[in-house]
Amino acid sequence: MNPAVSSFLQALDRWEEELSILRILLLDCGLTEEIKWGWPCYTDKGKNIAILGAFKDYACLSFFKGALLDNTHGLLEKSGENTQSSRVIKVRSKAEILSMHPLLKFLILEATALETTGEKAYFKKTSEYPVAEELTLAFAADPSFQNAFDALTPGRKNGYLLHFSSAKQSETRALRIEQCKKRIFRGLGFHDCVCGLSQRMPKCDGSHKSLG
Repeated sequence: MNPAVSSFLQALDRWEEELSILRILLLDCGLTEEIKWGWPCYTDKGKNIAILGAFKDYACLSFFKGALLDNTHGLLEKSGENTQSSRVIKVRSKAEILSMHPLLKFLILEATALETTGEKAYFKKTSEYPVAEELTLAFAADPSFQNAFDALTPGRKNGYLLHFSSAKQSETRALRIEQCKKRIFRGLGFHDCVCGLSQRMPKCDGSHKSLG
């Protein structure tokens, strides 16, 4: 057991017991644990297999390539409308985890075996995302803004394209673009920390709220 993960779980205000049970199951399946992106992450031969999470209403076991796993029993869910490869299993009690134990173990072993095959999950390319007309106009008005956007990682670009194009009104799309300019010039993604207080860098974990 990784001491860093033990400390992480002990510091939780909620879901410590549920995540501890999932942790033991993952370790029993031969995976290695460490803290990545601020959460306990489980790997096999250096390849990411699964990660644990804790939210207000549930704890979860998330598989990086969950979209490729057998979901006959319907345990795997998308965490959001635009989720691509990952899938999560939400849990809310120790009893629920124990009732799913055989299925959870099957999925963990399947995910581990899948990684050895080298099979890749499908990800939409940046060119497949809609580009808001307002963003095109903003680029034309300020070429340095487009240069900054083009320098972002594909994942960060995709996040912004989704954020901008999802607004129904032109005024809202233009406002979102203007609000995100500083982030983009700094090379940051839409969900990246800008205050420097996050314990889950580079992602924002809400620590900025302590600033009042």
